[in-house]
Amino acid sequence: MQQHLKIFNAQAITPHRMIRNATIVVTDGIISYVGDKNMEIDDAYEIDAQGKYVSPGFIDIHLHGGGGGDFMDGDVNAFLAIAETHARYGMTAMCPTTLTSEKEGLLETLKIYEKADKLNTKGAQFIGMHLEGPYFALSQRGAQDPKYIRDPNPEEYQEIVASSSVIKRWSAAPELNGAIEFGRYMRSNGILPAIAHTDAVYDDVIKAFEAGYTLATHFYSSMSGVTRRNCFRHAGVIESGYLIDEMDIEMIADGVHLPAELLKLIYKIKGSDRVALITDAMRGAGMPPGDSVIGNLHTGLKVIIEDGVAKLPDRSSFAGSIATADRLVRNVIQMAEVPLTEAVKMMTSTPARIMGVDDKKGSLFPGKDADLVIFDENITIETTIIKGNIIYQRAGSLSTGKPAEAVSLE
Repeated sequence: MQQHLKIFNAQAITPHRMIRNATIVVTDGIISYVGDKNMEIDDAYEIDAQGKYVSPGFIDIHLHGGGGGDFMDGDVNAFLAIAETHARYGMTAMCPTTLTSEKEGLLETLKIYEKADKLNTKGAQFIGMHLEGPYFALSQRGAQDPKYIRDPNPEEYQEIVASSSVIKRWSAAPELNGAIEFGRYMRSNGILPAIAHTDAVYDDVIKAFEAGYTLATHFYSSMSGVTRRNCFRHAGVIESGYLIDEMDIEMIADGVHLPAELLKLIYKIKGSDRVALITDAMRGAGMPPGDSVIGNLHTGLKVIIEDGVAKLPDRSSFAGSIATADRLVRNVIQMAEVPLTEAVKMMTSTPARIMGVDDKKGSLFPGKDADLVIFDENITIETTIIKGNIIYQRAGSLSTGKPAEAVSLE
């Protein structure tokens, strides 16, 4: 017997327009109708959206943790806690992300991912692992542990890729010895290489882009700008990201990593089709301020959570954000004056395209997974739905029941 979910009295954010007084119908976890006809459906579970917005579920392609857990903890329960924490803030899909580590730590994390993925029924779905490092420029390490940073080693990364099919992206510094070959190898194995923690200049970036590095990881953070070499100025990764129209970029819109003027500049130049909002969240997301750890709970780097961000103990550098997806969308609307529909695109269809899952996720379209979020004008999350299942609903937020007037779809 088919299972139906019906959301009515909504403002639906589709890829092309806002539908007022919209109805969304879900059949067996798949979107079957989006439009302005409020049809009667027998035995459907109904949600009256009360005029609130319904959008595709938020997708984060770069985060490390939340709810007190980190993906490097080596614990299935940490994976599950992170997924459940972020689902409360509208996230329906994510790319769990590592930090620089020994090879054994990466291999173990991949195994934990595979176990957790089978048990993850109450949180945001895992859509592939993101390995961030260890092939970085030491000078741009940020909060990455310097003792693990090294140049790409073919024997090492080929073994890691061969060990698991869940790796979907890998961030590296393209100017390192062997980094171009690394990028080509990733692409040949269906893995997206991304530019990160780098001192590359324009010539390096062009070569990297041609080798498959089509994404710039956390734009502006731990990457080069204009620099001098032998008296001559060179464009860095930041300028290269602007100059290469086809380059996708990530933006940490937590309101701390990037000020309003840079959020505006990025959006003005790149547009919503090339910008993916990311939390880059560590274990402190959804947790109170105070002492914390980035990376493995027992061996990771100690950090301080204050001012809405994680910092190194000497406060010399940020150490990851504590943002949630709703905060990102809210900030680009309020700080960067981005229209709601464009802000949602940067948290849904754009990251879905970048990660190659846009055939199933990222937009309100019949035939796609019923990953949905209901929220108000302040981006307060009312309900999170994953494949037609209500994962989170704010207490007393929305009513259910039969609509007063229904029309036939015929």
